[in-house]
Amino acid sequence: MYVKKILIVGPSWVGDMMMAQVLFQLLHQQNPACELHVLAPAWSQALLSRMPEVQKSIVLPFGHGQLKLRARYQFAKQLKSENYDQAIVMPNSLKSALIPYWANIPKRTGWLGEYRFGLLNDIRYLNKKQLPKMVQRFAALAFSRETILPANLPIPQFSIRPADVDFALQKQGLMRTSQPIIALCPGAEFGSSKCWPPSHFAAIANQKLNEGWVVWIFGSANDRVIAETIQTQTEQRCVNLAGKTALSEAVDLLSLANCVVTNDSGLMHIAAALDRSVVALYGSTSPDYTPPLSHHAKIIKKNLSCQPCFKRECLLKHHDCMKLLLPGEVLKVMEGFHQYKPTSKT
Repeated sequence: MYVKKILIVGPSWVGDMMMAQVLFQLLHQQNPACELHVLAPAWSQALLSRMPEVQKSIVLPFGHGQLKLRARYQFAKQLKSENYDQAIVMPNSLKSALIPYWANIPKRTGWLGEYRFGLLNDIRYLNKKQLPKMVQRFAALAFSRETILPANLPIPQFSIRPADVDFALQKQGLMRTSQPIIALCPGAEFGSSKCWPPSHFAAIANQKLNEGWVVWIFGSANDRVIAETIQTQTEQRCVNLAGKTALSEAVDLLSLANCVVTNDSGLMHIAAALDRSVVALYGSTSPDYTPPLSHHAKIIKKNLSCQPCFKRECLLKHHDCMKLLLPGEVLKVMEGFHQYKPTSKT
């Protein structure tokens, strides 16, 4: 069947949406003339608009966890007029497969997930050993069941417009600078178990500030307390952007960073797609499952017996997986990014 238009039901997390671009890239490589439309939460527009493979993004008008069967049915009937040839359902939830089914899309592809027999008619059965990484599971949906996944997958890559960067700078009262910029991303929506201690981030910031770097702190409104703690421990010398930027502005400003030090978070995946030099810190989660997809990322983690636990908070109450990752280890890794070593202040 020749496919002219595909509806992709996208993920609900920033990091997952970034990894989803690999699926979009593969679909575009196979059929450049095919239109790719992505149905996803409103916040994702900031990401999808920077993915050149996506022709149209459609806002999913339902909050996370909302079922609203009648409203979903009516929304699906509106999408029916698009005459999609195929739907690819990326989430595993039952409700995520309802709209493509009610929109009468002929081919509906996805993992079995919550036993979605009937709702999907191109069901895939996951072998976690064969596809250990999340990105592999996304990428496999671009191919037939029988196809062996290529060893070398594309990596996410954003398309950034200089005018958008200038707008973000102006809005935050910032200017372009010849000094190198280090971005700190100290938060993680998943939970505190993913977070490196603020004092460790502050140690990195103080060292780089003394070497002549500019330090920007990124994060959501939920990260303000952590960011303010770092600010206090650096004598207010950082630019604190936590909770002050829209996601689109954070993306554009991150594109200016020479190096990004980050927890395993959505911002980590964004920085990777911007081809920044990334130092990724892992504690409760595993880079074997959701690594930064970049040729310029370095991963630092301890190998404790309790890792990875995948818990939102440390059940052992010590959080050693992150506390024992010392600032000196990060600084040493940063030395490997030779092109960004500034001249120290005298």
